[in-house]
Amino acid sequence: MASRKVQDLIHEGRDFIRFDESHLVEPSDQEKKLPQPPLTKTKMADQSIDLPHDFELLPIKKDFLAIINERESHRIYTEEPMSLLELSYLLWTTQGVKSIRGKNYATMRTVPSGGARHPFETYLLVRKVTGLVPGAYHYLPLTHKIEFLGEVEEMDTLIIDALDRQRWAASANVLFFWSIVPYRGEWRYSEFAHRIMLVDIGYVSQNLYLACESIGLGTCAIGAFHVHDCDHLFNLDGIDEFTILVSPVGTISKKKNQEKEQAFYAFLKEEE
Repeated sequence: MASRKVQDLIHEGRDFIRFDESHLVEPSDQEKKLPQPPLTKTKMADQSIDLPHDFELLPIKKDFLAIINERESHRIYTEEPMSLLELSYLLWTTQGVKSIRGKNYATMRTVPSGGARHPFETYLLVRKVTGLVPGAYHYLPLTHKIEFLGEVEEMDTLIIDALDRQRWAASANVLFFWSIVPYRGEWRYSEFAHRIMLVDIGYVSQNLYLACESIGLGTCAIGAFHVHDCDHLFNLDGIDEFTILVSPVGTISKKKNQEKEQAFYAFLKEEE
């Protein structure tokens, strides 16, 4: 049986999920007419790379129900190179900006977000993407570009350590690290913002799953990671911006994957 301290934490978590707006104690900063935070983070580097947008060249599945039914988590990757167009497609489908409303009031993106606040930034650790130097990158959604933040020494070791010893992730072609910039949501929703933002990251993750399935790639969202290690990879301060979710993406062979995934989960059969 869980200790009293753990039980208290569990009940606090339930209260957080079951948020009652009557608990709001004062107007939000938006209601106070305080300045709105920037829609996105400013550029972090001098070097940026234009991303291709000719997605019609990709073999995208047209049967949406098949995409839904065949979507699954993939932890086994072939390590064959991924194309820059494929990476561009995944970035567009998860955080692409379709339009801007008002005088830079909100971005309309390919995923929904409460109040159109879109409080996330996308960072990448690139291992095997054609045309890109391996290393750390940051996505610039307003211009659909990525900027090169620098090479990462001993990348595979850092990935394994940061992702709680999940070695399979170090065979991905690219790893998506989404950070959260809380004040973008807090400005509009005050203490109610955090519950909304946790829902929002689910939309982003699901779009990545569906986009990967639609072009024959694989992914698996990771919630078990060392946040300080992940933040350190991209120089995040851990307070006003910190890592919220990680998703490795890689090339797959579905037949081989099925066999290896069965071996991966062999421990479950032993417990039956």
